Amino acid sequence: MSISIVIPVLDEASNIEQAVSLACDVADEVIIADGGSTDGTLGILERLDCIVCHTSRGRGQQLHAGAKLAKGEIILFLHADTWLPAKARSQILKVWESLSVAEKATFCGCFEQCIDDPRYVYRLLEKGNFWRAKYQKLPYGDQGVFASRKLYDTVGGIPQISLMEDFEFARQISTLGDLKILPGPIHVSARRWEKVGPLRQTIRNWTLATRYRLGADPEQLLKRY
Repeated sequence: MSISIVIPVLDEASNIEQAVSLACDVADEVIIADGGSTDGTLGILERLDCIVCHTSRGRGQQLHAGAKLAKGEIILFLHADTWLPAKARSQILKVWESLSVAEKATFCGCFEQCIDDPRYVYRLLEKGNFWRAKYQKLPYGDQGVFASRKLYDTVGGIPQISLMEDFEFARQISTLGDLKILPGPIHVSARRWEKVGPLRQTIRNWTLATRYRLGADPEQLLKRY
């Protein structure tokens, strides 16, 4: 069993070295899909053990381009401000080896989170994200979503949209596969919540997801995001 990790980046000089270094402990290959970084990210990547591809800006487009290069039996999508523990590999392998050939073709999952902030509000967010993944089968990108190559190809890959690509991809793979939630934990930076406050950002996420479900254009949602 081989694992490819795909990380989309855009000006991630402050995070990318740690993300790639830890990803290398889990994956057989790490692919960085750069959307036009100008802050020194590319210089850092030159000294790291990873494959870099250059593509148009937009998380969906970047993930799609990176996945096209992936050779692994499992493709794991990771944000640049999230960090995998080395034991993530053994967690994936343990489940993989217990599956039949047919089950491997629809294998998919994500990880439990640990948001890197000690405040209690983030423990509530972690629980809420876990329950969303478990009962709605809708993990978000910061939960380290992964799928077998077979399942990835079956659903047509990551949707090439600039926002909600993780929501749509999770919806598609969980319709066909039995989504596994592995203990991880995957560590997530709190920076996104801290920009506007954890409560406000959570409400914003709910609003975006609801509007997308109701048919809103991802490009219009991106402007609000």
